[in-house]
Amino acid sequence: MLSSVEVGTLITALGTGIGREDFNIEKLRYHRIIIMTDADVDGSHIRTLLLTFFYRQMPALIERGHVYIAQPPLYKIKKGKQEVYVKDDAELNTHLLNAAIDGAALHVNADAPALSGAALEALAKEHMTVENIIARLSNRYDEAVLRTLSQLPGITEKKSEDLDALEAWTKKLSAALPKDSGDRAVNGNGGLYIAELDRGDGEGEGVRIAVRKMQHGLSATRYIPREFFDTNEYRHIMSLAGKLKGLLGDGAYIERGEKRLAANTFAEVTDWIMNEARKGQSIQRYKGLGEMNPEQLWDTTVNPATRRLLQVKIEDAVKADEIFTTLMGDHVEPRREFIEKHAITVSNLDI
Repeated sequence: MLSSVEVGTLITALGTGIGREDFNIEKLRYHRIIIMTDADVDGSHIRTLLLTFFYRQMPALIERGHVYIAQPPLYKIKKGKQEVYVKDDAELNTHLLNAAIDGAALHVNADAPALSGAALEALAKEHMTVENIIARLSNRYDEAVLRTLSQLPGITEKKSEDLDALEAWTKKLSAALPKDSGDRAVNGNGGLYIAELDRGDGEGEGVRIAVRKMQHGLSATRYIPREFFDTNEYRHIMSLAGKLKGLLGDGAYIERGEKRLAANTFAEVTDWIMNEARKGQSIQRYKGLGEMNPEQLWDTTVNPATRRLLQVKIEDAVKADEIFTTLMGDHVEPRREFIEKHAITVSNLDI
């Protein structure tokens, strides 16, 4: 990294020199050093490399509060003459949800008082969070399996330690999973699933649930480790399932303004109100800072009166050093061990 032309130019521009013998913070030419990269995953990678460079080669810049991270927007939302910039997908969904809830009311049955305002917003937000969790975890586990989990009784710590109880629960999971024939001639065939408990080494290690899927004559097996049931993701899925169970009854419907939709599931409710909120709004996604014209870049990212900056701080020097050494160091084995240890509970996965 130090041999790159860009980093050499950066070192020259800062004026401090580099290395124990040559670095002199008194020669720093700028009070604020702002890292400004694209708001996508590639930009995140570049930002991480630059932070590693400053932390390893010029830590005094961070310790004295000179390093900042710009917050360029990923989206522009335009409705009529009004324009709003949002920095990421989460902020986009929050903005759309706020617009969607305005004037919306959910009647859980034909006679019950409507659910609206903050209560409806909180439930919709939780539903969207769980949908994001399922979408992310489906890269590791089958989506049909994740959705079936919410239909079953929750796995407590006590039940997960009792292998007989866990095996009984696994049989219920197997019975609840889709049971399509596997015939190639069946259109939209989702496959046939069978779940079985793998008791591991007999001493409590390696316990997992094997889920076999047979579709179009092919068979594939994925595993749910026992540790999964102790993750925040599983808790979120089951918490929402508890709140939605029995919520919608006969005659349930969602209305917004003069429009109305009969609702059988809460997923239909959130999809409908979010689609209604998008109507009349133009949403532009920026792949990079180069897609903005100079005026947009000034208004959103450069103008001191309107920009948003994050100051980089070191709150725990020992922990920071450990993380940088593990994830950005030269040795592969500690990084592999870190990934294997935290793979189940990862919350932001770049694939």
